[in-house]
Amino acid sequence: MPFGNSHNQVKMRFSSDEEFPDLRAHNNHMAKVLTPDMYARLRDKETPSGFTLDDVIQTGVDNPGHPFIMTVGCVAGDEETYEVFKDLLDPVIEDRHGGYKPTDKHKTDLNPENLQGGDDLDPNYVLSSRVRTGRSIRGFCLPPHCSRGERRAIEQLSIQALDSLEGDLKGKYYALKNMTDEEQQQLIDDHFLFDKPVSPLLLSSGMARDWPDGRGIWHNDNKTFLVWVNEEDHLRVISMQKGGNMREVFNRFCTGLTKIEELFKEQGHEFMWNEHLGYVLTCPSNLGTGLRAGVHVKLPNLSKHEKFGEVLKRLRLQKRGTGMRRMRHLHAAAWLRLIHSSSVFLLQGGWTLQLWGESLTSPMQIAWASLRWSWSRWWWMGSTCWSAWRSAWRLVRALMTSCLNRSELSCWNNTSTFTPPPPH
Repeated sequence: MPFGNSHNQVKMRFSSDEEFPDLRAHNNHMAKVLTPDMYARLRDKETPSGFTLDDVIQTGVDNPGHPFIMTVGCVAGDEETYEVFKDLLDPVIEDRHGGYKPTDKHKTDLNPENLQGGDDLDPNYVLSSRVRTGRSIRGFCLPPHCSRGERRAIEQLSIQALDSLEGDLKGKYYALKNMTDEEQQQLIDDHFLFDKPVSPLLLSSGMARDWPDGRGIWHNDNKTFLVWVNEEDHLRVISMQKGGNMREVFNRFCTGLTKIEELFKEQGHEFMWNEHLGYVLTCPSNLGTGLRAGVHVKLPNLSKHEKFGEVLKRLRLQKRGTGMRRMRHLHAAAWLRLIHSSSVFLLQGGWTLQLWGESLTSPMQIAWASLRWSWSRWWWMGSTCWSAWRSAWRLVRALMTSCLNRSELSCWNNTSTFTPPPPH
């Protein structure tokens, strides 16, 4: 067991009230859902591999979170976790994924031919593009709960499958524990290397046990297709390249991911999947498509605007700094994952930020992009949501009165009486 308090037989000497965690100061989805009655009902249950309720919630107990940042607060230790503890996890998933019900079915679309556009993101602002997802191999425990032997077996299966890739996907595997100094430095220079987790959220989940045993990185010869083995998930599959041709990145991603799944099936293994959750991963936030797409963009003016965060939120984007002071105007805009959205749907809406604006420093264009994306998202959820449409338009008007700098005032000329067209 990864945690010190996960020995159920010992805990059963105490009542559920005595064992119930103090969650009064916590801000995460688990703490929002878990009640003393639910804890009493579930605390003696465990999955076939021995993962318990306290194992599920420990990361959320140890990390109360930030008052304004809602984390998930729980993890899965195996595929069965989502069924054995569904009384807790179903409401967490519904809350985290915008109303996704236990009866809903996941949509999967990994056909790059269904994608429209995305091959012309402005290279003056978009420096690099990437798409990534996670996959779990059925029959093995997930990283918070797997044993050393399981982790090593997953690594060997992955090496066998990845070594069979051909053509543009042909590459090499680098085990973290066997890496030379030169190989390590090269992977650092290429921004490929993942390091031992330091986040309390990951440490409390048991992600760093036995580090770096059984972990490694594989990449193709062109350094545009990567697979991380035994990081937060069994596999993290990444397609990336410089510039703004997201369509090309996604095409490589779909081709490589499909081929990897076929190679695992040839070895008698398949990925964890069901029609409700889609692809099963360690964190409930990654369920479904499990896809995150992002671009590194240079926004020296817009990033200073007081409404920048609000615009990103309405576009369902996340801003992440590069961590380098000399590149402080660079940001990674990562598109949020929705369990009820297919890969193509997420990407189609995601590049709205660039697609409807010649310049990412123009507040009018960004605001209009926010308006269009806000509508497309709510319409897809099956609601007319005129109130959402009006709210998004109010954001446009707010930005009209608060420009980034004097040089951009011209973009607001003759807009005060503009009426948005009806959604369609």
